[in-house]
Amino acid sequence: MTLTPEQRIELHGFNNLTKSLSFNMYDICYTRSKEEREAYLEYIDEQYNADRLTKILTHVSDIIGAHVLNIAKQDYVPQGASVTILVSEGPVVEVPTESYAESPGPLPDSVVMQLDKSHITVHTYPEYHPEEGISTFRADIDVSTCGEISPLKALNYLIHSFDTDIMTIDYRVRGFTRDINGQKLFIDHDISSIQNYIPEKIQESYDMIDVNVYQEHIFHTKCKLREFDLNNYLFGYTKDKLKPEEVEEITERLTTEMDEIFYGKNINKGSLDDH
Repeated sequence: MTLTPEQRIELHGFNNLTKSLSFNMYDICYTRSKEEREAYLEYIDEQYNADRLTKILTHVSDIIGAHVLNIAKQDYVPQGASVTILVSEGPVVEVPTESYAESPGPLPDSVVMQLDKSHITVHTYPEYHPEEGISTFRADIDVSTCGEISPLKALNYLIHSFDTDIMTIDYRVRGFTRDINGQKLFIDHDISSIQNYIPEKIQESYDMIDVNVYQEHIFHTKCKLREFDLNNYLFGYTKDKLKPEEVEEITERLTTEMDEIFYGKNINKGSLDDH
């Protein structure tokens, strides 16, 4: 179904479509000792504590035009945090034309749209390798909306809110709504790829893979940072403090870790060409 902003379909009742965005990001670090690992996890825990995550999700609710009804947040021991925001519909105003276009959303801006009761959640998962070396931080954010606006409009802001080495993004439209003649509508906007909601400058920084099931309105995009600079993955020092053989070993461990997360499988040396 192709719609322009002028070709609004009059619905029978409320727009019952459910649109769900899942944004999953990884930040990876190399820590040589228990002390470095603990310092990194402490840093991450402070950077992405429940209060800061609440601010991020509140901006998301502004972008999609939601009213915040309730906020539940929690910092966990020894690390990690969760935030859940229940939102309700915003004021009904004229729909901005960008809501129909596959384009990046604001950072953030004022976008007020019709939205029924829904939710926005984030959970963080700091973890590390049992033999030291690799530490990772993962954040999972889910934005579920009902109504006309797609939560994909919040994606641009989410990408800019995290220091991200790898991103996995899922988008799905579920259910149906009816026009005034009773005809079912299973999607109310055109979409060919999640990548169209990611700014071109960001796309240039990542290798991307799409896996889409168009007939089921399921869209999946994986992104891995294209350029590798070892200094970005060392905590508290730079690679000039390392011996050449250490640089080579650490680089191999980090790039293998990133490839395994990106491709979703354990990788043996020399097996990347087989995936």
